[in-house]
Amino acid sequence: MSTEDFRVEHDSMGEVQVPRDALWRAQTQRAVENFPISGTPIEPALIHAIGRVKAAAATVNAELGVLDAEQAAAVVAAADAVVAGEHDAEFPIDVFQTGSGTSSNMNANEVIATLAGRAGTEVHPNDHVNASQSSNDTFPTAIHVAAALAVADDLLPALDVLATSLGRKSEEFAGAVKSGRTHLMDATPVMLGQELGGYAATVRYAGERLGSVLPRVRELPLGGTAVGTGINTPPGFAERVIAVLSENAGQPFTEARDHFEAQGTRDSLVELSGVLKTYAVGLVKICNDLRWMSSGPTTGLAEIHLPDLQPGSSIMPGKVNPVLPEATLMVCFQVIGNDAAVTAAGASGSFELNVAMPVIARNVLESVRLLAAASRLLAERCVDGITANEDRMRQYAESSPSVVTPLNKYVGYEAAAKIAKQALAEGATIRETVIAMGYVERGELTEAQLDEALDVESMTHP
Repeated sequence: MSTEDFRVEHDSMGEVQVPRDALWRAQTQRAVENFPISGTPIEPALIHAIGRVKAAAATVNAELGVLDAEQAAAVVAAADAVVAGEHDAEFPIDVFQTGSGTSSNMNANEVIATLAGRAGTEVHPNDHVNASQSSNDTFPTAIHVAAALAVADDLLPALDVLATSLGRKSEEFAGAVKSGRTHLMDATPVMLGQELGGYAATVRYAGERLGSVLPRVRELPLGGTAVGTGINTPPGFAERVIAVLSENAGQPFTEARDHFEAQGTRDSLVELSGVLKTYAVGLVKICNDLRWMSSGPTTGLAEIHLPDLQPGSSIMPGKVNPVLPEATLMVCFQVIGNDAAVTAAGASGSFELNVAMPVIARNVLESVRLLAAASRLLAERCVDGITANEDRMRQYAESSPSVVTPLNKYVGYEAAAKIAKQALAEGATIRETVIAMGYVERGELTEAQLDEALDVESMTHP
């Protein structure tokens, strides 16, 4: 690029060359040059949340006489454009940057100031856009806003889609008996609907867990400014800005109960990440069960069939794999890894500030985004299309040695174990083996009692 492609900007450290058409200015450019690490900028959801904070702050600064009406209106209009996603490309700073997020906060201040200036009102990035604020309280506030909105608007509805899909399938297969399994070994019968209902409950409980942590995520550090004391913040600023944020975002945000806790820790985000990990762990179990039950078609369990979505091999014609459960598993592994990073980052608070906030934001928001997308896809392109091989499932259930369990009350545990082992060795059914071993002939139980005890459906609802 030639010198004509740049313009000169300055900040407190001197002059910097900035791409001519960029909306950002000197401090953003310094950060771009200082942190060429991953090539991954902050999440768009966080960019939009920063815009929300800036717009609300400008509105209240006008009410409190910190900004004049023209300045505030210009900042709000520019910030609203950021919220709308119109300028995401103007936020190029790598996520691995200064731990307070100061670079991204100044990126927003500069972009908004430039937009306001182009619309006819000159405002200063620090003096006006950042008025009554510090990166140390606005950046974490934006993370909390972004996380709360992402969970409420995207993840919770996605969980409802998946739980509803699993619930419908639970009802559809409420009468489909199959062998239960513990330790991957045969166990007493269950209904396929019962298993699917358990999966639905796992997803529903994840929603409950998210609902319980959201009030703490919605508790915002805004107003603490640099260290928690609220220096340079006019009285009533935080309370009023948070009220405006709540109204505009449709979320019940509240001011931090203790600004020193809110400034120095990110514990509520660590807690949220832990809930996301818990859901991911549950989803791993669900996806692996679906893979096991659909394994085959001739050498596996083949109890259910998942929708055929794409060819499964570049060399084996006709092979179809459980691709969506596999993709979802990888999402879950990523979320579990993200939580490990969030845990370490959350422990990186020193005195009045956590200094790993950008990576906390990246990982929490990515986890929410991935889980929401994967949950919807798993529901709509996999679970909704599940069919069951009910004859095969019944055959497994009736041939399992574990169906001997109800005979314990007639012949005792040790005798029942001998029956099971002999039936397995001879390839006979439990009923045939009981009769062959003379239990009915000796009157230890009647054939009617035997039939009742070995009714696999009744074993699922004792």
